[in-house]
Amino acid sequence: MLQFSSRVAGTGSYLPEKRLSNLDLEKLVDTNDQWIFERTGIRARHMAAEGECTSDLALMAASRALEAAGVGAHVLDMILVATVSPDQPMPNTACVLQRKLGARNCMALDISAACTGFVYGFAIADQFIRSGTYKNILVVGAEVLHRYVNYKDRDTCILFGDGAGALVLTRAEDHERSKVYSAHLHADGHIADLFTLPAGGSAIPFSQEVLDQKLQFVKMKGREIFKHAVRTMADSCDEALNANHLTPDDVAWIIPHQANLRIIEAVAKHFGIPIAKVVVEIEDMGNTSAATVIVALDRAIRDGRIQRGQNILLTAFGAGITSGSLLMRY
Repeated sequence: MLQFSSRVAGTGSYLPEKRLSNLDLEKLVDTNDQWIFERTGIRARHMAAEGECTSDLALMAASRALEAAGVGAHVLDMILVATVSPDQPMPNTACVLQRKLGARNCMALDISAACTGFVYGFAIADQFIRSGTYKNILVVGAEVLHRYVNYKDRDTCILFGDGAGALVLTRAEDHERSKVYSAHLHADGHIADLFTLPAGGSAIPFSQEVLDQKLQFVKMKGREIFKHAVRTMADSCDEALNANHLTPDDVAWIIPHQANLRIIEAVAKHFGIPIAKVVVEIEDMGNTSAATVIVALDRAIRDGRIQRGQNILLTAFGAGITSGSLLMRY
């Protein structure tokens, strides 16, 4: 069976202008800059403006990715948007983004895999290109999370921010070396209660009781999440390297989900690699869920850290509990 290879043709990202610093949070909740930074590595996070929604952030990132790829929206065969904060339950945010981009007659789909969403979406897009079904796919990770955060809960409000990132994945020509080696995706619903957004679905529809009990905000069990995040990301990275007979020395950069600096450092320690080989962007953006990996990738490409021909390992962990890795030659 004939299989093609996919290549990243262009990337883009966008963080809203408004910043919420740790000093700003000191005025909202019982916390301080030193306490937050020592435990998370975060100094500030970005917040969408009033009236600015997930598709707006996605549009900015997608437009930059299309420009970097040198293609127009009219060539897209598919738009995948990874998000847990869609504009509304339906239509999906990918269809809204399709309209805003001016793309026509292409598949448009949202993916809900929390912080692993972008890695899931990247892997799905790669499979469509490998099979020969499609040639040009836009993959987006976009979130407006601050509207799901209780700013009286210091365990969660210090972590999350808004942002979006995107890449254009295209069919590689025979002479191009860029390719996706493999992706390894997992989930463990038996521990799904570690990180939840209880209300807003069919199980707990919105009501006055929901608002009174603050069930419209994210809930998390931090200690348990830390343990599982390190283990699952390390395991999925090992899986990617073993599947391709590579070692950590063969990888130029690891880009992990930007949830917590301690988690990132623990994953690096597992591989015995210096933190200097890990793309870390968490300090000024916080945890942007499905957007973190692609925003970090775009930043590292644009500032020259990541070069064509380098092996790049992406990994993420999120509610579900979802996890995964994707190994590529950029």
